[in-house]
Amino acid sequence: MSNSAKAEAVLALHRFGMGPRPGSIAAVGTDPRGALIAELDRPLALSAAASLPTSAKAYRTVADANARRAARAKQAQQQAKKQQMAAVPTAPGDQGQAQAQAQTEGQASAQGQEKDAAEMAAKQAADAVPDPGRPIYLQEAKLRTEAALAADIGFAERLVWFWSNHFCVSANRIQSMSGAYEREAVRANALGRFVDLLLAVEGHPAMLFYLDNLGSMGANSIAGINRSSGLNENFAREIMELHTLGVRTGYTQDDVLSFANVLTGWTLVPPGADPQHGGEFTFNPRLHEPGGQTVLGKRYEQEDAEQGRAVLRDLAAHPATATHVATKLARHFVADEPPPVLVEQMAKTFRDTEGDLKQVAISMVSSDDAWRGPPSKLKRPGEWVVGVVRATGITVVDPVRFTGGQELLGEALWRPSAPKGYPDDEASWVDGIGRRLDVANNFAERITGMADPQVIIEDVFASQIAPEVKQAVGRAESRQQALALLFMSADFQRR
Repeated sequence: MSNSAKAEAVLALHRFGMGPRPGSIAAVGTDPRGALIAELDRPLALSAAASLPTSAKAYRTVADANARRAARAKQAQQQAKKQQMAAVPTAPGDQGQAQAQAQTEGQASAQGQEKDAAEMAAKQAADAVPDPGRPIYLQEAKLRTEAALAADIGFAERLVWFWSNHFCVSANRIQSMSGAYEREAVRANALGRFVDLLLAVEGHPAMLFYLDNLGSMGANSIAGINRSSGLNENFAREIMELHTLGVRTGYTQDDVLSFANVLTGWTLVPPGADPQHGGEFTFNPRLHEPGGQTVLGKRYEQEDAEQGRAVLRDLAAHPATATHVATKLARHFVADEPPPVLVEQMAKTFRDTEGDLKQVAISMVSSDDAWRGPPSKLKRPGEWVVGVVRATGITVVDPVRFTGGQELLGEALWRPSAPKGYPDDEASWVDGIGRRLDVANNFAERITGMADPQVIIEDVFASQIAPEVKQAVGRAESRQQALALLFMSADFQRR
């Protein structure tokens, strides 16, 4: 393979994949574009996903643990009160005022101590019931990360990551469901039609929970009249602004309100109400605003969940959605300011194929405009970490250590600070480069005995490393230092 072919293969692995790993240059071969497209034909399902609970099962598991925790705490408090009652002294006979006051103060102090002891006993009893949410989260993180490490190229995995961030939820709000949400709604539809992906994510309980739609009710619904509760606009606004049309694309506040009314009744089955189906999506007609609604000039008269699905289908087909999606994809993969010609080409493919996401991805990697720019885009922390580990050939990770590293770098897995997800521009991440050095040093120290920087340069990267980096690695005082220098180089940081 010529040097130019090797350089293009490395660029393909960095820009569109998860970074070079042992054997990946050969997997790309002399036709990088064809190799990227071929990877989209392989199954995206995770091989060990059957061992993980569904999102609803995970939700019920955590809810059951919380119920047991509350019951244990209540029992401990009741037991403490019984013990306190048994220890109350009998009332004294005649005594002086000073002695009575002293005894009263002593009893008050003792009661305060007993209250503290009861609260401590309740806390200890509750803590004795383990929280299953954290282990479920870590299992999901492990499976997801190892899929990225094992992929020949990782283009399909990168698309899953992109869509998961585009339609983000937060594990800070719904930890037990965050990984299953990605598997069930995003991964299953990442290479299908955008409308199917949109329907899957917006109807997923994790999204309904995250964007506060569970209790949203119309003012004229049965529940709204009886409870005098109100409408929550969050869900409708984020769908229009972030998930489909984009900001400043012609919709009004009235459109948001109407759409929010359309989405009333989209909720989940409470785990206590149905132990078998708790945590699953349900449409509750008692919460739904009755009557038709007008959104973006179109009237929707349906009276059930189909009203919301009809609006989502039209949003998916809107020309503004095609442009918004194409812009975000090109910005993520190609450049902070992607070539307008590339964006328009991808948007046209989106419109012409009715939102076929696989064809949009093929349109991107088939365009010369996606390849012309130098590898100047700064990788996000999660991409960089996976790229570093892939270069060593490691395919099995400790999820506690791995997720901790991502959190240290500011991109905690499935924990964005806002519904817009993690940013895709250099300005948002460049200040965190110093923390990457800490992670690189720590990782290099742990793998010194199993990873050779020269092998990574010559075999994994096919010697497509900047000459000054090769020189710095060759002059390093130790293998650990050489690995850290390599991992911190622009060849690892940028794509």
